[in-house]
Parts: sequence; C-alpha cells; structure tokens
Amino acid sequence: MAEYDVYGVGNALVDMEFEVSDDTLGELSVDKGLMTLIDEERHHALMESLSSQTGKRCSGGSAANTIIACAQLGGKSYYSCKVANDETGTFYMKDLADCGVSSNLTMDNRESGVTGKCIVLVTPDAQRSMSTYLGITAAISVAELDKDAIAASKIAYIEGYLVPEPAARQAAIEARKAATAAGVKTALTLSDPNMVKFFKDGLLEITGDGLDMMFANEEEAMLMFDTDSIEGAVEGMKGLAKQFAITRGADGATLYDGSKVIDIDAIKATPIDTNGAGDMYAGTFLYGMTHGLPFDKCGELAGTAASKLITQFGARLASADMAAIGKQFSI
Repeated sequence: MAEYDVYGVGNALVDMEFEVSDDTLGELSVDKGLMTLIDEERHHALMESLSSQTGKRCSGGSAANTIIACAQLGGKSYYSCKVANDETGTFYMKDLADCGVSSNLTMDNRESGVTGKCIVLVTPDAQRSMSTYLGITAAISVAELDKDAIAASKIAYIEGYLVPEPAARQAAIEARKAATAAGVKTALTLSDPNMVKFFKDGLLEITGDGLDMMFANEEEAMLMFDTDSIEGAVEGMKGLAKQFAITRGADGATLYDGSKVIDIDAIKATPIDTNGAGDMYAGTFLYGMTHGLPFDKCGELAGTAASKLITQFGARLASADMAAIGKQFSI
C-alpha cells in the first residue's frame, strides 16, 4: 500500500494577492494574464507600490496548490520544496502542515535567505497577472527530493515552473526518473504559456520518454505543438503522455484516457478570480485518479472544483466547500 497518494515537487512561494484595476496594472507595467519572473529589486518596488493594500497571504506555488487541493479531499500528500529560515518560510512550513501535507521541511534544515513570493494582481475581469520573485526557491535542487517518499507514492507530480532554472529542472528530471524506477506514475503540468514559449526544450527534457499524465490549458497545449487547433494539440499530447487533460475555460475540457478523447462540458460560473484554477483542477483530478474514479468522472470532479474556485478570491476553497464537492461525487 502506498503511503502517499501524490508526491509533488515545485517552487515554494507565498502568494500575495491584490485586487487592482486595469489602469493600475498598466501603471505597474505588469503583463496581463501571465506569470513573469522578477528580481528582488522589482519585487520590492511592486510591494512598495501596493503598500496601501492588504494582500491575502497563503502558502502557494503551482504544485503546492495542487497538493493541498488533493489533501483537502482527504488525499495523503507529500511536497518537496525549498524555503528560507525567515518568518515567511516558517509561515509556509506551518501552513503546509495545517493543510495535512507532509514535506521535506523542518525547523533545522532551512538556509538563510528570502522565501519566494508571488505577487498576484487580479483585475475586474478575473484575470490574474503574476510577478514571481523566486528567492531561495531558485536554488531548489535534487537535494530537496525525498526519493523514499516518491517510491511510497501513487503519482509523482511535477510543475512546469521548475524548467527555467537548471538545478530545478534537473530536480524535476530526477523526480521523474526516481518515480519511473520505483513503478510510480508520473505527471506534469505545463504551468504557463511563458514556460512553453521560452523553455519548450527544457519541458521535453523533463518529459523524457513519456509521462503517465499531463495537464495543460488550451493555450499551453497549442503552443507546445505549434498548432492553432485543439485537435492538433491532442495529437501532439498523445506523443508525450499516456493520458492527459486540456482545460479550455468556458469550453470545458478535453481529456484523453489512453484510448479515447472525452469532452467535458464547462460548468457555468461567473469568474471573480482565476488564480489557482488550473492547480485546483489538477489536484482534484489526481485525487480522483488515486481513488478509483473513472477518468471522465475525474474530469467532472476537477471541473466542479475549479468552477467553484473562480467564483471567489484566492487559490484555495474552504474546507466546507471541498467537503460538499466530495459528497457530490460520493467521496
């Protein structure tokens, strides 16, 4: 019996979320709807510009959001990451534990430095624009991996945001190799259009000879395979993963279960904040996969959770909301 349902590895970032107007976004010179890596000077400048607002703070990073979503439904999760020996790092470590997620972090194994932060600016159209200062998580490496925990898991999940930094990319590759060697399924999210646009070769290094599962949104999938059609993206994805899910916003999702393509209708919702929707989708989908739900039901569960998430601010649902969704799917 596996000790963990999902083992994740990714950048540990404390999310700081602010509501802003499109004019403010322009004044701050932030690219709308994308994740942009920034340096420490730019991070401090943005935080100073937003100092009159109180940002909502929670432990985050793409894979962390996914792992937490799985845990909220009752899954057993483990997260490998890197935070600093600062107040923000202590907050991050405690928040993971409070969410029921095991990790490699302890009070004694954290180095001096600055814990990474993601400044999430949400505009009235629910678009989220992210400026990420990696801080110490830029130094995440194979040293943060727990290969025993990988071997004790059902699925090893890797975030595409690891691809820009060579040491982080190598950690992703080693996580995939360790999982494969242990007979553990592998999964990857492409994470963001910019990751595909600028680091496609690195993402292909991470996928290696192929994965068991892949997550992407429509834009990422089409960029990955230089196509302007969902059909082209589906055919391309078949060459990288045995199964996959392509989320398509108001058009629902297109799944491939290894033998057939399945279209899942979108659930109507009025979006307020799309931050974390893809992460929530992946986390609840992985929960379904590790708990015996049929593949199409995994997609329905994930779509239900993601559609609920975008009707509120923040990348997490309340425990009561997750429990209600679980009950809807007899979880």
